[in-house]
Amino acid sequence: MSSSKQSLDRSTVGGVRVVLFDYGGVLAEEGFRNTLVALAQEQGLDADALPGEGMRAVYDCGFVLGTGTAAEFWALLRERTGLLGKDEELTQRVFDGFVLRPWMLERVQALNGRGYVTGILSDQTHWLDELDTRDHFYHLFDRVFISFYRGKGKRDPSLFAEVASELDVPPAAILFIDDDAGNVDRARAAGMQALQYVDRTGFEEELEAALSRPG
Repeated sequence: MSSSKQSLDRSTVGGVRVVLFDYGGVLAEEGFRNTLVALAQEQGLDADALPGEGMRAVYDCGFVLGTGTAAEFWALLRERTGLLGKDEELTQRVFDGFVLRPWMLERVQALNGRGYVTGILSDQTHWLDELDTRDHFYHLFDRVFISFYRGKGKRDPSLFAEVASELDVPPAAILFIDDDAGNVDRARAAGMQALQYVDRTGFEEELEAALSRPG
């Protein structure tokens, strides 16, 4: 998805021109991980292990990269962990766990008003389109990059350089926000500015610090 709402050739303070947000765990509560923890607790499975197994399965079956299906993902996860539940019920539980953070969307709108280009960079499937149909948030962003449509996720370091190229800005002009430390490290290695979301207070302080740094 792209939009002409904003031009990418603006000059802003701090050297940052583009701010990219992860979806689950940043813009919204982490519905995937939190739901798998809850399901594990309900079914007597290992609540510490199931989220990791879920991430491995979503990659191993190709679902997150657009080469597999939700049915293949749930089948693989059930086979590996003993998880119970029908595909539709499990998917709905995950959807219910993704709850947008209104204050975060207000922050996005404020950044738009200050002249920054904003976008989503997410290891999500077509589920993100369905979540947008439910919650209507895509219109707040200039660009939406989803691994499902790109055939490449944030575990692949080359993704970050590709995104910068498509935005036609130097990687250093991009601030990337993710709750996963590995993704943050890979973005930094690609030359982007990046911060790890932990909580609201720390995020807001680090965001303003990053935006005010000289380019």
